[in-house]
Amino acid sequence: MSSPRSAKPPDAALPPILVVELGQRVGASVCGALLGATVIAVEDKGQCGKSRFSEQLCAGKLRWRRSKRCADDSFTCNIASAADVVILSSDSGDVFVTTDDTQIVCDVTACGSSGPLSGQPFSDVEIQALTGILHTNGLPHGMPVQCPIPIVEYLAGINAAAAIIAALRVRRKSGVGQSIEVALYDCGFTAMSSLLARFFGPEATSDIGRIGNRHGLSSPWNVYRAADGWVQICTGSDDQWQRLCTLMKREDLAHNSNFASSVGRVANNSAVDVAVQAWVGAQSVDDCVAALTAASIAGGAIVPVDQYPREPNLDYRGMICRSSAGAYVPASPLRMSRTPGRTLTDPIDVDRATAEAAAKRARGKASNAAPIAPLAGIRVLEIGHYTTAPAAARMFAALGADVIKIEPPEGEASRAWPPIDRGQSTFYTVTNSGKRSVVLDLDHADSRDRLRAMIAQSDVLIENLKPGALAKRGFAYDNIAEINPRTVYCGISGFGADSRYPGRPAFDTVVQGMSGLMDLIRAADGTPLKTGISVADVMGASVAVVAVLAALEERERSGRGQTIDLSMQDIMAWATQIAWNRVDYAPDSQVISVADGEVLVTSAFDSAELATSLKNLSRDDTVSRLRAMGHRVVAVVRPAEMMAAEHTVKRGLYFQLVDERGQWPSLGVPMRLSRTPPRIERASPALGRDTAAVLETLAARSVVVPKAATSPTLQANP
Repeated sequence: MSSPRSAKPPDAALPPILVVELGQRVGASVCGALLGATVIAVEDKGQCGKSRFSEQLCAGKLRWRRSKRCADDSFTCNIASAADVVILSSDSGDVFVTTDDTQIVCDVTACGSSGPLSGQPFSDVEIQALTGILHTNGLPHGMPVQCPIPIVEYLAGINAAAAIIAALRVRRKSGVGQSIEVALYDCGFTAMSSLLARFFGPEATSDIGRIGNRHGLSSPWNVYRAADGWVQICTGSDDQWQRLCTLMKREDLAHNSNFASSVGRVANNSAVDVAVQAWVGAQSVDDCVAALTAASIAGGAIVPVDQYPREPNLDYRGMICRSSAGAYVPASPLRMSRTPGRTLTDPIDVDRATAEAAAKRARGKASNAAPIAPLAGIRVLEIGHYTTAPAAARMFAALGADVIKIEPPEGEASRAWPPIDRGQSTFYTVTNSGKRSVVLDLDHADSRDRLRAMIAQSDVLIENLKPGALAKRGFAYDNIAEINPRTVYCGISGFGADSRYPGRPAFDTVVQGMSGLMDLIRAADGTPLKTGISVADVMGASVAVVAVLAALEERERSGRGQTIDLSMQDIMAWATQIAWNRVDYAPDSQVISVADGEVLVTSAFDSAELATSLKNLSRDDTVSRLRAMGHRVVAVVRPAEMMAAEHTVKRGLYFQLVDERGQWPSLGVPMRLSRTPPRIERASPALGRDTAAVLETLAARSVVVPKAATSPTLQANP
């Protein structure tokens, strides 16, 4: 039975504000679509950028199309001057000067306002090339494969929406607005975080290549061809490998010393894949997936995009809608219990909206208080592993929240991921800076009592455990709301807590396949491909930041928290929307091999003879030659080169933090607020470093919390 969105128009998380979207980038349009306010999108006919996909990306916004850019366009200027928020793309020629200190102006550009690449109007796929993302996409011995979906534009739009909500929070407290800068380059850098971690510490790698659909630390982890389609299988442990061998009736492999450990299997990936392919190839996709699910092994079909992604859980969660014009459009990925994201809205009266916004802002008065960090005074509890919840919580810390990472006695799972520096994974290090660490064993009653006390004194609980894992320990949302009705509870999972697949395991790769993304990215031989970056994890974390910030703002008016059920599958399907309705979404670009790598040409280039003549040139010489011929071209940059690039250094995208153990690497955040800039000032914590201090603070405040009615039946940690 499906659970469709309510027919009643949902309440909005944000207060009534007027947003004017002048920016012509896809990222600007994504930002406006997420805010769920009164949004007026001013478009330029014939311009590239968002106008190509405006029907999908502008759903729910009133579009005012002008025939050309005019600096003296009085109508546009009047709207923008009255707006609470103005979204620009200054590298596309958009210019706006604020009329007073209460306005929030967000500029979404390719490279930001500083650094040697500033002002360059690079496209999404060019940014993928310049930040190392494109280099990581593709099969190990093949060419880099372009992702045709503007994933970095989406990340920029999501981060811009989060930054705007943070700035609105500051304005509500201090009465002042500010300018915001979100650069695609910075977002691309941040999206590479799981790969960039390999460049730090004594075991640092010199560079990162392409691994196709495999995983550098686990095997089997790949796509396989079944009798009627493609299936992906992702084993995350030796135990899962043993169960897979039982399914395949290959117990001989389970006990073979070459395959007993993940290290051995990775070293023998080809042999492992041959065995798994033999089993998959003899069955249908449905039979393979059913067997994997029954054995609690992560896997799934490569979902086709036919008008829209054809997947039962997306239908169940109501992610596919029809517009009044008959086109398929996605619902909002913001599944919030009291203020869900809006999909389509009624037309608005532009003149009335403009007048009301101008009058409201005229009545507002700035306080004498200096602006403080958006989340100053907010406490966030994180119970998370790997990427999504930890990355989101790190952003909350950058915005000023006190983030307490709750870990089991053995530590968060990613602490042991190689490479290791001073006993701690460098991936853990760069993902968890800015936080405090508290150890609680939730299999024991005293630790559960301590968690209840912490919830009573906190504002947000974010987690990415298997759905239901906290509920089994007495922390379902109803229990949490009883302890503290103001709590904003955010759960992030592969398929959502409300799902056709309760308890089904999912990794980033599985989500990419089951959202339709991998169907859109194909190697030369037709093999579906995941992105080199963990895009579902990164995008899931970014959407979580938007949802939690919006819920905190709504709490200021209602006094109540709510629960947020984020599905990474929803989010990734939402990001594929430009490929729906049989739209021609393929980028107008191609990758060309040269002597020392590849270049990306994004202008008409169909001369085989010219391409052959370039093979003996370097990337730099090729770029110079083709630009002189009028072509639009950039080098396909390797991750190590991107780390050392002058633009990366000038933007301060990575830096060192110091604690009692020494220096530790940290990464910047992809949003810049002029008055309240995000800051990461605390190195990632040693396990349990802050347990005593936090528990002492809780005891001093002596908050009375309700006990669990019964002791829940406990199971092993998922």
